Amino acid sequence: MNAGSSQYIESARAVWLGIVFSLAFVALIWLSGELWLDPPPFAPRQDAAWFPPLWYHWQLAEPTFWTRASVWVGYTLHQVIIWSLIWRAQQQDVQYTSRLHGFNIAALITNAVFITYHLVQTQIWYDGLAQDVSEFSSQASVTLVLAGILMMENQRRGLVFGYKVPWVTTASRGLRKYHGYYFSWAILYTFWYHPMDITGGHLMGFLYMFFLMLQGSLFFTRAHLNRYWTIVSEIAVVAHAVTVAVLAGQGWPHFLTGFLGTSVICQMHGLGLGRQTRWVLGLVYIGLVFAVYSQTLGLQFIYQAGLIPAIEFGLVVIISALFLLGFWLTGLMRPAKEEIGV
Repeated sequence: MNAGSSQYIESARAVWLGIVFSLAFVALIWLSGELWLDPPPFAPRQDAAWFPPLWYHWQLAEPTFWTRASVWVGYTLHQVIIWSLIWRAQQQDVQYTSRLHGFNIAALITNAVFITYHLVQTQIWYDGLAQDVSEFSSQASVTLVLAGILMMENQRRGLVFGYKVPWVTTASRGLRKYHGYYFSWAILYTFWYHPMDITGGHLMGFLYMFFLMLQGSLFFTRAHLNRYWTIVSEIAVVAHAVTVAVLAGQGWPHFLTGFLGTSVICQMHGLGLGRQTRWVLGLVYIGLVFAVYSQTLGLQFIYQAGLIPAIEFGLVVIISALFLLGFWLTGLMRPAKEEIGV
């Protein structure tokens, strides 16, 4: 076996070990919750007097200085360390390789340590950032991450049915260099927003966050660019969103058909599939949409399948326009070759 192949195995092994760790830790959250977790009283439900509402079901009725400090200190340290690792990596003259860099190992260890701390912190103080910030801010931050990925991947897989939109590629050049800072904030902010409870929504949500943390820890490696792993990181949101909706008694069909719709319109075109295979998947998706709505809400609500794609692609247009406006105002319209980012 040559050196290149052994290096690739090292990179692939990090992904597989990360997946195993994520699944095992979700199981640990569930087990610890069943054995030891005794949540304190939650705050009573409040009707929103303003938007976005601050009430969250798993909010403490009587938070203390220590419950708040335990989560805010943990989140702040976690965020600062990851940001510092991204900054240090960008100061070095490094290329994408199949091997893990030192900052990748440090990021993986950092995430594992703070994931463990958050579990212990939940067992002792049961608190999250939800005590002080709106759930909308958490949901919106991750939604923008998904839109940002669509922008950056446009130059590889296209935006709509494989069609590459040139001005979106131009707009995403600044995002490609600096997205690591925003993405890490959105992911860690959402991770610390929730206490590690054991409802199905929490467990699927933390598994999704663990996958995103793993992807973020592998910057400047080939694994970070692997098209199969990256699409897993993107579509894992389907399981989380559907689980939360079902448990909350809300309409789940538009989450299932909406996120899968984005996959059919955009994400699957980066997998190297043949035209016939993509047509088959598209027709299967159309059949799924008709089957789901005919058996649940009724075909009069089938338009809901397009809501999530409309939001995501609408955000791509808005964000791209803002970037292009900024480039025009600052005279930075010409792409910079070095702006490959993390």
